[in-house]
Amino acid sequence: MATIDIRRQHALTKDEARKRAEELARGMEDKLGIQWRWDGDVIRFEAPGGAAKGTKGLVRVEASSVNVEIDLPFLLKAMKGMVESRVNEKLDAVLAKA
Repeated sequence: MATIDIRRQHALTKDEARKRAEELARGMEDKLGIQWRWDGDVIRFEAPGGAAKGTKGLVRVEASSVNVEIDLPFLLKAMKGMVESRVNEKLDAVLAKA
C-alpha cells in the first residue's frame, strides 16, 4: 500500500497527459536523483540514493486522470505531509499548464 496516493482528474488528451507526467518525472529526476522508466501508461520510479533514497512509486496516466503513488522509506515517513504537499503542488502545476 502506498504511503502517498494522489489522484487528479484532467481534460487533456492521453498523449498530452503522458507528456506532462513525464515532465513531472524529469523534475523529480533533476531534483531528487530519482530513476524512472515508462511501463505502458505507467511511469515507475525509485531513488537508489540521495535525500530520497529508498523511495519508490508510480505515476499512472489514464484517459481522464493521473494517479501518483509513492512509497516512502521508514526514515522519510515523518516528512509525509511535506512530500505530499509538494507533489500536490507540482501535479497541479503540470496538469494546469496551457
